[in-house]
Parts: sequence; structure tokens; C-alpha cells
Amino acid sequence: MVVYTLAMFSAALEVAMNVKGAKVLVTPAGEGAPSPDDAKSERWGRIAIALTTLAFVLHLVAVIARGISAHRVPWGNMYEFSTTGSVAVTGMFLLLLRRHSLRWLTLLVTFAVLMTLGTAITLLYRPSAPLVPALKSTWLVIHVSAAVISGGVFLLANAVAAAYLYMDRVESRGPRPAWALKIPSLEALDRLCYRLVAFVFPLWTFAVIAGAIWAESAWGRYWGWDPKETWAFITWVAYAAYLHARATAGWKGRRAAWLCLIAGSSFLFNYVYVNVWGTGKHTYSGL
Repeated sequence: MVVYTLAMFSAALEVAMNVKGAKVLVTPAGEGAPSPDDAKSERWGRIAIALTTLAFVLHLVAVIARGISAHRVPWGNMYEFSTTGSVAVTGMFLLLLRRHSLRWLTLLVTFAVLMTLGTAITLLYRPSAPLVPALKSTWLVIHVSAAVISGGVFLLANAVAAAYLYMDRVESRGPRPAWALKIPSLEALDRLCYRLVAFVFPLWTFAVIAGAIWAESAWGRYWGWDPKETWAFITWVAYAAYLHARATAGWKGRRAAWLCLIAGSSFLFNYVYVNVWGTGKHTYSGL
């Protein structure tokens, strides 16, 4: 967590340098006059990414060590789900950063991961223990790994959608403020959100299908409308509706961003509320 904290502070300093260094905005798209502080901002941004990468490596090693100590994959309770899910978010962010201009998300990503890890360590921690019988299956690796990767990309897409809505509100009042100079245009944010969801939606579909196959193997039925199954399906429908509305009905911009956030909210509800307080065959939080 220390390295994540340093990465977050470095990203915050990058933003601070942007605010200090930016002078005159020419257009709402964020073009402004150059500033001597741009070099400092760039340096802190690179430091933030380097520290985030180091934090990811250490985080991944810790997750692997947990699995080795437990003699199983580290997905047996809510503590392990949270630590694995947060490392997936960081990993997806760093991977996407290689192809997309996402460095402006570093502060938000590191903050979210820190909050998740802090909650996991203080409230959700449970000693490693054997898996319950229903989880002792090859499908655990197949189903959960697909779901975790999907969740990481979905959450990044929702962060982009939230950024779109906020920047849309800011630009409706006038030119962008100084701190927002390096955030992509509204059109670019809308396009990136759509591409992220379109990219990972087939994997989420596979995760739901794999879960149904596993359920038949473990409980003798493919689908039982268990709360976890129900909300996984609701999440699938919500993201399918987003893709359909975005691709065929011409829903772009604000309406598409809100629909993406609704879909993301259903995913988070399933992950947090159903896992911790829900009842049914998928109650594996360990709390």
C-alpha cells in the first residue's frame, strides 16, 4: 500500500503542476499556452506511472503468495476477491495505458485501489482456509478469472463515463479549467468508453456462461435465479443495452455515459452487496 500511496501523491502533484502551469485556454477542447511547469508535470506523471507499475508487481506477488500459502487460487472469500480484483484493475489500467492516453486516470485508479485494499485489510481480512466443496473445481479458475478481468475493464469504462459527465458539465459553463488540460475531449472520452465496453463484453458473456456450466456441475442445474446469478444477468443486460443503444440507436455522449454508469452500478452492487449481505448458494464472502 505504501507504493500505491506514493503513486497517488505523485499523480496528485502532476495535477497540481497542471493547475499551476496552465495559463490561457483557447478552446473548450483544452488547448492552452505552453508553460515552464509542463516539464515538472510530465516528470511527476512519469514517476506516478513508474510507481504504479512497481505497486502492481508487488501487489501481484502478494496475491500469488496468498495462493501459495493456501494451496489454491486466492479467490475463496471477499478479502481475496477484493485483493485480486484491485490488482486486476491496476493491471488493466497499465495494459490499456500502452495504447490509450489514460495517464490522467492515474490519480483516480490509485485512490480507488488504495480504498479497496484498505477496506480489505481492515474489515474483510480472513485467514486462508480450504475452499468450500462447491468451489473445488477447474471452473473456479475459468469463471472467476474471466469475471475479474471483465470487472477491471468495466470499472475503467465507468471511470471514463463519469469523467465524460463531469467534463460535459464543466464545459457547459465555459472553457475547461487549467487542471483539465490533459483530459481528452468529450468525443474522445465517449469513444474510449464504448471501445472498452465493446472489447470486454464478450468476455463477460463467457464468464456468465461458464458460471452456468459450473452451476450445473456443482448443483445439478444451469440456472436457479440465485441473487448472484440474477445480478450477473442484470449486469449483462445493462451493458448489452448500452452497446445496442450506442451502436444502433445513436445514443452518444451524455445519455450513453449515464447508461454505462447504470450498468457499472449493477456490477458493483453484485460485487459488494450480494457478496456480503446476500443469501443463496453464492455466499462465499467469509464474513
